[in-house]
Amino acid sequence: MTAKPPATDGDAPSFEEALARLETIVEELEAGSLTLEQSITRYEEGIRLSRRLTETLDHVEKRIERLVEAPGASPPPPTPASPPAREAPDRGEGELPF
Repeated sequence: MTAKPPATDGDAPSFEEALARLETIVEELEAGSLTLEQSITRYEEGIRLSRRLTETLDHVEKRIERLVEAPGASPPPPTPASPPAREAPDRGEGELPF
């Protein structure tokens, strides 16, 4: 049985467009210049976009897992969970950090 991608409308934005719209919504909400009704409307739209993006990412993750588990496939190399920490340069007493 193969997993199917999340159902979308023919006019639905691409993943990248939906992500950009979600970022815009967050910026608008954080700015605090919307009315209460506008804020609620944007929040609802943001929740819908967030759910759609999550479903898409889940589907892609499953596709990747199937590829890795394919017979004869070697597992991917390990990747760090977070970028390596950068060492802070030595500063003299009283120096600003920038």
